[in-house]
Amino acid sequence: MRRKLIALVVLALLGACAAYVEGSNMRNNSAAFRETPPSGQFLDVGGTQVHVHVEGSGPDLILIHGAGGNLRDFTFSMVDELKDEFRIIAFDRPGHGYTQRIASREGLGESPAEQAALLSAAAAQLDVEDAVIVGHSFGGIVSLAWALNHPEQISALVTLGGVSNEWEGDLGSWYTTTTGFLGRNILLPTLSALATRKRLEGTTAGIFEPDPVPEGYLSHMGVELSKATVTLQATTQQVNFLKPHVVEMQKRYGGLTIPIELVHGTADTTVPINVHARVLASQAPNANLTALEGVGHMPHHAAEPQAIAAIRRAANRAGLR
Repeated sequence: MRRKLIALVVLALLGACAAYVEGSNMRNNSAAFRETPPSGQFLDVGGTQVHVHVEGSGPDLILIHGAGGNLRDFTFSMVDELKDEFRIIAFDRPGHGYTQRIASREGLGESPAEQAALLSAAAAQLDVEDAVIVGHSFGGIVSLAWALNHPEQISALVTLGGVSNEWEGDLGSWYTTTTGFLGRNILLPTLSALATRKRLEGTTAGIFEPDPVPEGYLSHMGVELSKATVTLQATTQQVNFLKPHVVEMQKRYGGLTIPIELVHGTADTTVPINVHARVLASQAPNANLTALEGVGHMPHHAAEPQAIAAIRRAANRAGLR
């Protein structure tokens, strides 16, 4: 009887905590989305809302952001630099920014192929063809999946600190813990509710290391969007279940005949160059690697001229300019 009573008390406490966290999350997440409104338009792809920012004119240029981010990573600076040369199409990936999760994949994590299929269908609504596709970090593996599975839309590929190949070992207990039932329904909502602006600043600084975070970047990004529960859940699930997909995808890189430009910092500890870009450069027949000495995981900010030069070079190699 006593054990049953203790169990009931524990359940009541957990329920109270969950209710408090849910209420706090609703307030915090609503404020984050209110303060950082969508910059683009919404497309309906089979019932999934996709947010896309379209700007400029010229050959199509698709931009895909990394884990935990959103399309504002590119509108901070790069879009303004290239909008007179390209029609820029920047997407929020599933569960990030204002793009919804793919309903059938919640709890499992959308694979690179599933994300590419969703965004490719959205791009078709915009009459995209012969595009240069650019992917940063996790966006790199989504871009590769797009080029492999929907080649009719893609004429050239650029990765910026992009994920491409299998890594040794696992990702650690953080990902296995946060993708379990309690992790995604209790731990992540709690962390979302407790995350402060200072903590978000520290996390962002760690992503940029050893390079500085550009002035005004956090405010432009709406960094609070990255701590929204849906974004934390999407990020941990997509990253945790990524490796088997990468293992299968890398077997197909030899068949990519389009021009490929790889821009990668030698000081990138998040997506190490020796594991990813240097290996991909040897796998894909038309890949050209630009190794940026001493640059970290955000080369399109820390070395924006070199990143933009690679995009222009890819378009030129594809005969689009």
